[in-house]
Amino acid sequence: MKKFPFFFFILYFVSVLQAQHSTYTGEERRAIKSLSEKEIEQYRLGAGMGLAKAAELNHYPGPKHVLEFIDTLDLSEKQTKELEKIVEEMKSAAVHLGNEIVKKEKMLNDAFADGVITISQLERLTKEIGDLQAKLRFAHLRAHIVTKKMLTKHQILLYDLVRGYNAEDVYKH
Repeated sequence: MKKFPFFFFILYFVSVLQAQHSTYTGEERRAIKSLSEKEIEQYRLGAGMGLAKAAELNHYPGPKHVLEFIDTLDLSEKQTKELEKIVEEMKSAAVHLGNEIVKKEKMLNDAFADGVITISQLERLTKEIGDLQAKLRFAHLRAHIVTKKMLTKHQILLYDLVRGYNAEDVYKH
C-alpha cells in the first residue's frame, strides 16, 4: 500500500519536470545554436527576412516585389532596368553581409562551445554581429527608398493593393 502514494509522487514529479522544459529544447543540436537552419539559409541567400517591414508597410515598395508586377504596375522599360539594378546591388550586399553574420555567429557559438569565451571576445563579436545586422537592414531599407523615388504615386497605390495592404493614406507621403 505504501508504494501507491510513492508512485503518484514520482508521476507528479515527472510531470512537473516536463512542464519546465525550455523553449530552446532541441536547439542544442544545432550547428550554430543561435540560428536555425532556415535562418542560416536566408542569411546566405540574402533574403529579406522582414528586415524592411518599416518601409514595405509604409508605402515604400520593395524592388524585387515591384518586378513581380511589371504589367500590373505598367512599369516602363527604364523603370524595369533600374529596378533590376537595385535588386542586384541589394542582393549582392545582402548575401555578403548575411554570410559574414553566419560566420561571426559561428565564431561566437564555437567560443562558448569550446569554453574559451572571454568578456573582451564577447564584446567584440557581439558588436561585429550588431554592425553587420545594421548594415544588412540598411541595404534592404535603402532599396525600398530608392524604389519609391522611381515610381509614381499611382504605381505605389497599385502595388499596395496587389500586395493586400491598406492603401488609404498612400497619397499622404
